[in-house]
This record gives sequence, C-alpha cells and structure tokens, in this order.
Amino acid sequence: METPTSPPAAPKLLAWTSYVLSALPALVLVMSAVMKLAKPPSVVQGFAHFGYPEGLVTGIGIAELACTALYLIPRTAVLGAILLTGYLGGATATCLRVGESWAMAVACGVLVWAGLFLRDRRLRELLPLRR
Repeated sequence: METPTSPPAAPKLLAWTSYVLSALPALVLVMSAVMKLAKPPSVVQGFAHFGYPEGLVTGIGIAELACTALYLIPRTAVLGAILLTGYLGGATATCLRVGESWAMAVACGVLVWAGLFLRDRRLRELLPLRR
C-alpha cells in the first residue's frame, strides 16, 4: 500500500518485467512441448535415458502445452502456474533420479511464479512481500 509521501510504483516497468518473466518459461515450455510432439530421435532417446517409454512422449507434450496455455491466459493463469509447478516438479524429480542437472526445471518454476506474481495484483495482495 502506498503512503501519500511514497513515489508511485512504475506500472509500465512492472508490467514489462512481468511479461518478460512470464514469457521466458512459456517459450521454453512451448518449445519443449513442440519437440515432444514432433518426436525427433533425440527426444525419444532422452525419454529412454530418463526411463520413460516412447508411448508417453506425445501425452506429456500435450499436457505440457495445455498447462502452458492455461498459464498464459489471464483468467486461468493461477491454475496454469499450479499445474506447471507439478509438471516441473516431476521434471526435477526425473533429473535427480538419473543424476542430470535439475537447475533448468527449478529456474523455470521460479520464473513462472515470479512473472505471475508481478502480473497479478490479486496474487501480490495474497502473498505480500512486505507490509
């Protein structure tokens, strides 16, 4: 909450920052989903490395794309962020299980929530960083 003597928040800067922070993980997730749907040999080999059968590639790609779409639609953004948190949690667990780097999945999850926090006033009111 602003006091009469505090300078007004920079709404344009806040908006642009929220768009960039939301777009970065969305682009990564859409690209990942499209690769899963295209099923190049590298994706199929990656799934085999992670211990998942080839038959799951398309379904996981569709789920990833659907969750990302929900995240990008303002009315369903919170639901999309919750679903992406679960999806990225599964990706993190899979990477940990096979000894791969999990940093990208965690960074994506952090950016999903940071972007949503900045673009959704209701979320900022629900989770205030300071009073």
